[in-house]
Amino acid sequence: MTSAEISPIQPSSEFQIQGITQTSVLRYFETLNAGEFDQTAALFANDGVMHPPLESDIVGCDAIATYLKQEAQNIKAYPNTGISDTLENGNIQVQVTGKAQTSWCGVNVLWLFILNQQQQILYTRIKLLASPQELLSLRPQK
Repeated sequence: MTSAEISPIQPSSEFQIQGITQTSVLRYFETLNAGEFDQTAALFANDGVMHPPLESDIVGCDAIATYLKQEAQNIKAYPNTGISDTLENGNIQVQVTGKAQTSWCGVNVLWLFILNQQQQILYTRIKLLASPQELLSLRPQK
């Protein structure tokens, strides 16, 4: 899939994050929560990178879609507020704070996005905002 094949899709008008206007970031959360993982992955540049918590980097739209289908099925993201800055190279850095909820726990999260000038996601890092002790207690019981 090339970037030319990806048309920017506007998020629904009711989906908003205070301080964020970048449609690709809004659409990221909207498609993620809807389980539309192929559409979430399509928001990334062809060589875009996702850095999930406790995992190594996942590179490329196909790999990101596969990862999300395996790992994000029962996760809901509740972004709250965000800020964005234009970097010296013209890319846009967006930080969003909120919560992520699974069937067995909820945790505060910081999402960091780097967007190119075409609004494609070049990089996102999902950082859990919890103490090491809290993180240990989040592991599902076997």
